[in-house]
Amino acid sequence: MAHDNKVVRLTGQASVSRFALPTELVRLRDTSGQSLKAVLASFFEQADDSLFALADRAASNQDQTAYFDAMRELRLRRKSMTVSVLQYVSQAFNDLGKFKPSRSGSSLEEVDQDSLSLLDHSELEQQVAIDNLTNRLRNRYQEQVRMLAARIRHLVPQLELSDDQMPLSPEVLCGAISDACTDLDIDIRAKLVVLKLFERLLADKLGDFYQACNKTLAASGVLPDMKRAPVAGQAPKGSGTAGASHSPAAGAAGEGAGPRVQSSTTDGQAPTFNELSALLHQGSGGQSAPSPAGTVLDTDRLMARLSELQGEAQQDTGNTVLPLRQQLQPLLQQSEGKPLSVAQVDSDVINLVSMLFDFILEDRQLHPTMKALIGRLQIPVLKVALGDKNFFNRGGHPVRKLLNELALAAIGWSEKRPGMRDPLKEKIEEVVGRVLNEYTDQVGLFEALLKDFGHFMDLDRRRRELVEQRLRDAEEGRARQERASQAATEVIHEHTAGRVIPEPVLQVLNEPWTRYLQWVVLREGEDSERWQQARAFSARLVWTVDPRPVSTDTRAELLKAIPEVVEELRMALQEISWDPFATDAAIRDLELAHVDVFQNLVTAPVVADTAPSVERVDIPETPAEPEEVPQRPEPAPEVVDERPEPAPAQPAEVSPLVAEATVDTAQAEADAPAAALPEWLDKADRLRVGSWVEMARDETRVRCKLAAFIKATGKYIFVNRSGAKVAEYHREDLAIALQDQTITMLDDGLIFDRALESIIDNLRHSRKD
Repeated sequence: MAHDNKVVRLTGQASVSRFALPTELVRLRDTSGQSLKAVLASFFEQADDSLFALADRAASNQDQTAYFDAMRELRLRRKSMTVSVLQYVSQAFNDLGKFKPSRSGSSLEEVDQDSLSLLDHSELEQQVAIDNLTNRLRNRYQEQVRMLAARIRHLVPQLELSDDQMPLSPEVLCGAISDACTDLDIDIRAKLVVLKLFERLLADKLGDFYQACNKTLAASGVLPDMKRAPVAGQAPKGSGTAGASHSPAAGAAGEGAGPRVQSSTTDGQAPTFNELSALLHQGSGGQSAPSPAGTVLDTDRLMARLSELQGEAQQDTGNTVLPLRQQLQPLLQQSEGKPLSVAQVDSDVINLVSMLFDFILEDRQLHPTMKALIGRLQIPVLKVALGDKNFFNRGGHPVRKLLNELALAAIGWSEKRPGMRDPLKEKIEEVVGRVLNEYTDQVGLFEALLKDFGHFMDLDRRRRELVEQRLRDAEEGRARQERASQAATEVIHEHTAGRVIPEPVLQVLNEPWTRYLQWVVLREGEDSERWQQARAFSARLVWTVDPRPVSTDTRAELLKAIPEVVEELRMALQEISWDPFATDAAIRDLELAHVDVFQNLVTAPVVADTAPSVERVDIPETPAEPEEVPQRPEPAPEVVDERPEPAPAQPAEVSPLVAEATVDTAQAEADAPAAALPEWLDKADRLRVGSWVEMARDETRVRCKLAAFIKATGKYIFVNRSGAKVAEYHREDLAIALQDQTITMLDDGLIFDRALESIIDNLRHSRKD
């Protein structure tokens, strides 16, 4: 093992002199490498069995061949792929602050401006598969990853690390997987099978891995008291060293305060039901237990009554859902109207589940229609919690996972127009309906529904990712085209301003020559030597049709330059495949303009070479500002006061036009939108691709997500759930929209975990009060 670690570390030897990795991160690198090696070993073993089962159930020979090819290649490349992943992750540690994981084309927080060509279908499919895995890991282990990132940033405050630069981040792990799969000697169909296996199997194996990584740093004294990821812009709590957990304040908080309940279900052990129950009573955060004076309803009879209530809930299809306590009021009464009591433990479960769904039903991240659908699961979830007290602290419980998946899928949902089909809403209604109709006491139903819904979302996500990828490619190409067009227009305007250009030549400049300039920008960029040559040629071309100021050498210079200019123009238009007949016509127009120039030279005033005020102008080799021509003064300003100048002794009156213009300017300044504050500009900068927002449009609220940031134009592109473009913003406009609440951020964290954290925080505050 130690030998393997030494081999892996060789990738980072070059950076040791530049940056010394803290001891805690060295320890994390080594321990995480061993843990990751074990995770990969487990994956390869399970992948072999899964591929064999898939091949056995394959619907066609082509599918079966793909499965067997993938299985054979994984067996042969298992060791080399493991080494490749470990080396990649180790490099992320060793080059901390400089390492950037390899991104697929769909992660366009920074668009590659040098690639205009569209990807073929196989590369696009592979990119989508990697992106699906990245998004799934980040969404599923969001809290653990954020806590790990906070601890790493705490160790290296001198480095500005983005989320994807964090060692062991989903981007780094998926980049390592993508890199390891590059050398697989199989076709794209079999390779997609391998990547899909990583998405299915590996995503379920990293929970313990991330927990172990956080524990390793906490045991080394790195923020040992941090129980939840810090909010952006705030320092993490418990930012002391190893001894911070034994401080007097910590001891005082623990003495006589009952069980210590963690506010996060992701770092260390999640709060057990007994801890939650104790906190519930000490905090008085839930309703007190029913009076034992009446008849006590045991758990079996309570479950039977809940089943009856569950049957009645099947008939409720409206958007209004009653809170759980209100639904249970008729159930906890005898036929004579006397109240019934439940056991203390059952009462605590009811209170906790009720508070969970109170949070969900009040959560603004979900549309009211989706909250109503999820809210119909209150009775079945209560039955699950009554039968399994580990429901609250078991993060992988199928019911919790199903609730999280339903909420995560619904976060971007917006109501469709009447008559339009809504597959997502129909699927969620189907899941809720099956739970209400079929659930009795078998949790296996939730596992089957979770698997079925996951398959539905995988297909839906894959379709949306393909649509979004094509949109991003189109936007990137459009951005490059816009920039090329702008650069070409600037060059033409720069060299024609103040010049007298014949109309036929001006048409040549504005059409074929502008197209050539755009082609050069798109192909070689504005920093290339060819672009500089094209700019210089533009100046020479304009000079040959308006060679002012004229000197005694102008005629000789024109005779030398014109043949070269004509030939270079012909070659340039041929290079962009301009129509040959149009090219001949353009050359003919240019030659006629040159004939006119020579005729006009006979009568043109000649500027003496020795004149002190005029400098002799040669053929410009590099772009330059046009000389100021005495015969052609610049256009006069729009507003001119033509009245006679007032006598020196009298004060000048203000022109009514000037006064009116001043008033209009002041009014325009008053009506101009306020500039965005720095904090909102910072929030716009931190907005990551994939983030969901709610946007006010046409007196309605539309939910969409950031699909891409096009760096060339500074545009943020937003799409809806279907992948269709909804809006685009520049940085300043986006910051103002965030500041004015025209756009609001949505939290796409796991809803069950957020609800549980909220309950714990509320109970703790109640205890302090």
